[in-house]
Amino acid sequence: MSKIALVVFDIAGTTVSDAGNINDCFRDAFAEAGIEVESAEVDTVMGYRKIDAVRIIVEKYNKLEGAENEKLIDSIHTRFNELMVAFYQETETLVPLPYAAEIFKWLQERQIKVALNTGFTRVITNALLTRLGWNNHPDIDRVVCSDEVLEGRPASYMIQYLMRELQVSDAKEVVKVGDTEVDIKEGRNAHCGSVIAVTTGAYTRAQLEQYQPDHIIDSLEQLTTILNS
Repeated sequence: MSKIALVVFDIAGTTVSDAGNINDCFRDAFAEAGIEVESAEVDTVMGYRKIDAVRIIVEKYNKLEGAENEKLIDSIHTRFNELMVAFYQETETLVPLPYAAEIFKWLQERQIKVALNTGFTRVITNALLTRLGWNNHPDIDRVVCSDEVLEGRPASYMIQYLMRELQVSDAKEVVKVGDTEVDIKEGRNAHCGSVIAVTTGAYTRAQLEQYQPDHIIDSLEQLTTILNS
């Protein structure tokens, strides 16, 4: 890339630690509805807008139709939101991933805008940002959540929203960084100039390789070398 105007980072698993807590809350919400889901299966829907993730799994395990099916999806999603907000409000273990703060600052020093996007709803995201002290972070220009746009990942709406907000007109000047299949597909669908996957979240390097990002990194520290080149 000859010019970079904006880097869009995923949150959980990419810039913020996740020790399996999202997976746990997801499975707990399903279990309360009488549906047992394996951890590995939850990992396959990480990165999606969470109501879409709930729908994918409900439609696999449940035979309800119509209004009853929608009611079940809504109730599980609502419970997941409650569990995640409570976790982020109470946890003592939530921390940024190594080099997140440093890379945000490094980008800003080069007049490159920094944005976060997420499959979480705004209510969960606010709880997370508050716990980290990232509200009004001087090196984060915008944050957008999946319930604030028409569709979540892998659709490109969140990136398009951030581009409009930050006055970036050319998608080739945008870099997308994330840890899941749908992060990579989101970047491709938005026609980003570069799509970078990280191994710090839900997917292994071998799993990420299947979706052919431009680069796969094991630490955000490696971004400086890639972006400088």
